[in-house]
Amino acid sequence: MSFEMRRGTNVSHWLSQSSVRGERRRAYFTRSDVEYLAGLGLDHLRFPIDEEQMWDEAGRAEEEAFDLLNAALDWCAEFGLRAIIDVHILRGHHFNVEVKPLWTDEAVQEGFYDCWRQLSARLGTRPRDMVAYELLNEAVADDPDEWNRVAHGAIAAIRELEPQRIIVLGSNQWNSADSFDRLSVPEDKNLILTFHFYLPFLLTHHTASWTPLAPYKGPVHYPGRVVEEAELEALDDAGRELIKELTGVHNREVLEGLMAKPLAVAERTGLPLYCGEWGCIKAAPEPDRLRWYADVRSILEEHSIAWATWDYKGSGFGLAPNGTPDEGLIRVLTS
Repeated sequence: MSFEMRRGTNVSHWLSQSSVRGERRRAYFTRSDVEYLAGLGLDHLRFPIDEEQMWDEAGRAEEEAFDLLNAALDWCAEFGLRAIIDVHILRGHHFNVEVKPLWTDEAVQEGFYDCWRQLSARLGTRPRDMVAYELLNEAVADDPDEWNRVAHGAIAAIRELEPQRIIVLGSNQWNSADSFDRLSVPEDKNLILTFHFYLPFLLTHHTASWTPLAPYKGPVHYPGRVVEEAELEALDDAGRELIKELTGVHNREVLEGLMAKPLAVAERTGLPLYCGEWGCIKAAPEPDRLRWYADVRSILEEHSIAWATWDYKGSGFGLAPNGTPDEGLIRVLTS
């Protein structure tokens, strides 16, 4: 049974990375949103979920959160959209927090596996061609073999309960394409391999407050040199030091080359490839931003790589930030 998908988006900041609860959370994502996204021609949605939203600290299920997730899956089924359930943040692993007990504490690892046992118990009756499981968003381990070991343990926990469920397996270091050659892929035909793509970072995260590059407020460009030599030289020493390693030339050919490792692993294993997150922040110059989107989309589709943008309603990257459609971006992605 296949899990066919081509184009989608992430339903972010709903059951993940949000402190909103109650009616405001319920109203953030509804049946009408799924109907709208299906109308754009998308065929799947990726649902990030956080451990702290789905279970309390004692491990008890937060029933309201599971009710919302199940309602979303019902709406997806109604409108013919497939769904990927992505465990986004664990109490023992956050991709942007330095201390990650997931790699060192066996109890935390077992807790991670148990998250998947509980998710399987609740979602296991969903059709295998409509719902897939993504092990963990953006694993960040100092040693890639730490992620390989934990990932294989999580796959084994799911396989005891669901031998044929599609599992989405990503690379280490924020699902980077560059780390794909160190990913250990088990012999399992029911896998999809995933990477994320936000390169060149100086463009896609221009002035983003949560990154070390936030102080740079100068110009960025695509295609070509992200920051021109004259623009770089005009900076003070601190500014030049901050960005000089990230100002190289990027164009469609360069971007395609940066995906070489995932493409090679997919060819070697015969498994499908998925770009589960990609996007460029709205703070980047609009023409450059849309040219980047057009090039990345064309590369992904030329290589039959399914994709999901980051994200649907987020103010920084959204297809419809705060509920207002970004018509220019939507045209580039759906034309």
